[in-house]
Parts: sequence; C-alpha cells; structure tokens
Amino acid sequence: MWGMSAVSDDEQLDAEAARRLLRRCWRMLDQYRLQLVGALALVVLYTLATVAGPYLVKLGIDRAIRKGDGSMLDKIVLAYVGVAAIGFLSNRAQVMVLGRVGENFLRDMRVRVFDHLLRLSMPFYDREKAGVVVSRMTSDVDSLQELVQMGLIQFLSSLLLIVVSVVALFFVSWQLMLICLIPLPFVVVASIKFQRDSNRAYLTIRDRIGNMLSMLQEGIAGVRVIQAFSREDVQTGRFGRRNRTLYDAHMRSVKIQAWYLPVIEFAGTGTTALVMGIGGWLAVRNGVRAEGSAAGGAVTVGTVAFFVLSLSNLFEPVQQLSQLFNTVQSAGAGLNKLFGLMDTEVDLVEPVDPVALPAEGAIVVDRVSFAYTPGGERVLRDVSLTVAPGERLALVGPTGAGKSTLAKLMARLYDPTEGTITFGGVDLRAVATAELRRQIVVVPQEGFLFNGTIRDNVRLGRAGAGDAEVEDALEAIGARERFAALPAGLDTEVRERGSRLSAGEKQLVSLARAALADPTVLVLDEATSSLDPGTEALVEQALERLMVGRTVIVIAHRLSTSERADRVGVVLGGRLVELGTHDELVAAGGAYASLYDTWIRGLAAASSPG
Repeated sequence: MWGMSAVSDDEQLDAEAARRLLRRCWRMLDQYRLQLVGALALVVLYTLATVAGPYLVKLGIDRAIRKGDGSMLDKIVLAYVGVAAIGFLSNRAQVMVLGRVGENFLRDMRVRVFDHLLRLSMPFYDREKAGVVVSRMTSDVDSLQELVQMGLIQFLSSLLLIVVSVVALFFVSWQLMLICLIPLPFVVVASIKFQRDSNRAYLTIRDRIGNMLSMLQEGIAGVRVIQAFSREDVQTGRFGRRNRTLYDAHMRSVKIQAWYLPVIEFAGTGTTALVMGIGGWLAVRNGVRAEGSAAGGAVTVGTVAFFVLSLSNLFEPVQQLSQLFNTVQSAGAGLNKLFGLMDTEVDLVEPVDPVALPAEGAIVVDRVSFAYTPGGERVLRDVSLTVAPGERLALVGPTGAGKSTLAKLMARLYDPTEGTITFGGVDLRAVATAELRRQIVVVPQEGFLFNGTIRDNVRLGRAGAGDAEVEDALEAIGARERFAALPAGLDTEVRERGSRLSAGEKQLVSLARAALADPTVLVLDEATSSLDPGTEALVEQALERLMVGRTVIVIAHRLSTSERADRVGVVLGGRLVELGTHDELVAAGGAYASLYDTWIRGLAAASSPG
C-alpha cells in the first residue's frame, strides 16, 4: 500500500508502479470505453491528415511542378485543402471527446476520495496532518486537471504522430530515414535520465506542497493565538522556510528541464540539417533521372521537401512529449498519492457477518487496554466497568488521564488494543457501523455546524427526516421557539462552522441532532464547560430533556455534572481507580474526594470579593 509519508529514493514511480497506476485508471475509465474508442479513432484520423499534408507537397513537386502539369497541381491543391479541413474537424472533435472523458474521470476521482476520507476511522486523522489530507483533494487533483484538459490529448496525438511519421518516412526513403536515426541513442539516454530525475523531483514537490498547506491551515486556524502573542513575524519566518523548501524542489525540476529540452531541440535541428545536406546532394546527383529515381525509391527534391516538413511532425511531438512529460510525472505523482489515500485501510473493520444490536442492554468494558499507535504507550490499562441500561455515568479525572479515550472506545470510535466492549452481550466489533451509530450517538463538546440552514444541520442526525420531525427534535430539547423567533426561522443560514450563531445556539443544534437520531446510548463530552452562565443554564435544560430514558456516559469537566450522575468513574493515569456514587466517593476520601475538594475551594475563591 502506498503511504502518505515523505518521499524516499525507493518511492519512485518505477515501471511496475506505473503499470499498476495505468491498470487502475483503466478500470475507472471502463465505463467510458465507447467514448475512448471514438476519441482514438479521431486521433488516428487527425494524425493521418497531418502526415498526408507533407506527402501531398512531395507529390505536387515531383509529379506536378517539375513536370509542369497544372491539372495535376490543381487536384493536389484541392486534396491538400480537403486534408486540412479533415484535420481541423477531427482535432476539434478529439479535444471535445477526450476533454469530456477526462473531466468525468476527475469528477469520479474527487467523489471517491472524498467518500473514502469520510469513511476513514479516527485513528487515521490522529496520524495524518489535516493540511496533507487537504492537499490530496487540491494540489494532487489539480495536477491531474492539467493533464486531462489538454495534456492527454497532446500525449496521444504526439505519440501516434511520431509512430505514423516514422513509418511514412521509412516508406518514402529508407536512406534518409537512417540519417534520422543518428541522434536516437542520445535522445533515448537523455530521456531515461530525465524520467528518473524528474520523477523523484515531482514526488518531492507533491509532499512539500502538502506540508506547506498543512502549515498554512494551522496558521489560519490559530491566527487569534498568533496575534494575541504578537508572533506574526515568527510564524511568517517558519512559513517562509517551509516555502523555501518547496521553491528548492521546484527549482530542481526546472534545472532538470533546462538541460533536457535543449537536447531534444538540438537533435531536431541537427537532423534537419543532415537531411537537407545529404538529401539535397542525393537529389542533385539524381537530377536528370528524377522520374525514374522516384519510381525506384531514390531521393528527389520532393522527397527532401517531404522529409524537411515531416521532421517537424517527428521532432515537434518529441519536444511536446518532453515538455508534457513534466505534466505526466506531476500527474503520476499526484495519482500515486491519491490511490495511496484510497488504499488506506479503515482501522475499524466492518464485520463480515454483522450481528444485530439489541434494543437495549448493559455496556460492559472488560479488561480493556488501548494505545493510539501499534506498540505505542498505552493510555488506558486494564479497565473494567459495567454501565446498566438507563444509567448516567460521569467520567472524571485530570486532562490526559484517559477519560475521553474510554468514552470514545465505548462508542467504538476506536477499537481496544486488548479486551472487549459489549452492548447487551454483543461485541461492538461484531456490529455493522451504520447500526452502531444509530444506537450510540456521540455529542462533542463543540457543536460543529456545516454551511447551510439550521434545519439542514439538525436533519444531519437522521437521513430522510421530514420538516415536522426536525421541529419535533427541537421541541424535545426546548429549543424550537428560540430558533423560530429568528427572522428566517429554521431556514436561517448558519454560515461556515455556524459563525452566525452563538456558542450556545450551536450546541443546541448539536443536541437537536442527537434528539432526532433518538439513540439508546448518549456519549457526551460535557457540552456546557465553555459557555457563559446564562447560556449554560439553557443548554443544561436541553441536556436534561435529551438524557431522559437513555443510557448516558458523560465526560465531566465540571464536578457539578458528576453530582447529578448515578455513578462516577475516576480515571487517573489510564486506569479506572474509583467507581461509585458521588456521595460514596466523597465519603471514601480518595482521589475523587480530593478532586471535589479542590473544585469546591476553587468556586469559593472565584466567588469571594476582591
């Protein structure tokens, strides 16, 4: 499987890797087979028309001009005009057909990559930088865009034109064709070196673009912190150094082009000079026997003219392919990264034969340990507990103790490294993800909203929910009137990340989603810890309504939440050290009692005057 890490020497797109890419592309293009066949026919027609032009010039010189045959010259001129018209029409048609196929391919690729990104598990996003992931859908797809818009057409047309031109040149005069082969070894050696060097350069560019986008996204997301501490110059300097590495990678590719492209140009110019010199000498020597020589395959003035005109059809496509090779390499590197992303396996494996989840039951955590990376440090160790149906369990502990990780494991956002977690006696790993998400819903601390209306964002809780069901969900948490009072009501546009709504309103929409989903189990990352007191009271009321009749696991940042829970679990250093009711744990005088006492003294200090 192709990874998404930095480029090393052994990551080059060798011949076998290129073949794999082509096979996968062909499978994606299989649905457009008829269009591709039609496009190929148009490319062949255009190529034949391009080669026919110089050949008609040869006939015009040898059979009409040299013989003074005006009638023959008129016919050849009319044929030339017809061939030019065919070339124009076939060229236009091939651009349209291949462009449509290429854009359809890109559209399919974007959808497949985006769909796979949404299905990848949380561990993937823990490992990968957001900017690198975004670069797969931006810079890597953009590298393909340039190829499919014109590059693919030029590639096919130039390649076929070279093949047909070589055949035609050999057919007209094998002697002059042998002269044209003189620079071939130099061109082949230069091309092999160019392919190897540019391949490595473009893979490096792709990765450095991803790193730069990652830093750009980080800078924009953290702009408030940067400005608060007046660190604009420091961050700009860091970005400048990262940008310099991208500049160096691009300049490396420019230097590779700078020595290769002149080689091809010189090969074409030198070959034309040889053909003019040797071909002209042969044509002069055969002067008085031109008609007979033409029949015998000897060189004539028309033959020399044909070669001079056709060499542009031979070396211009070679030069175009050389220039296009950079686009192909860049697209190949981007395609390699995209397929590498699509090959990334989902960490939470879907069961082959899924088991139905019971309508209700106890959540049992049995000797669970967990590490975020294979072989890494365990953030949870040998945790066991049972949450009864309808019970409210609060998980408390200092930051980094592992309480959030334990809650995420109970919702199967991650799979335990060791041990099992069951619901109603069924291992969560044996349940289809879609069914599990219907029964167990996670409400994050920050209510994330998507660009759209309030109604759209609530409807995210259950696909296909009608307007009345959305309104009922808002009514269930006591928030319907608040949003109905807005000028556009539930059709109010929330804008990107819900920027039009307050923090409390965003959280209410998030809770309404959960109410619409109507799960059996709620996992809450305490939704009021970052709200002001007035808004907190409103969200608390909505939470109380939402939790009625459900099993609730809440990550408590404030110990007032744990006071209202049926039981409290204290997580310290990755272990569940205490479990009981609030009163029992306070009376026990252990870790929870110490945390609670610290919290009470903090409240007293905050409320005291001065």
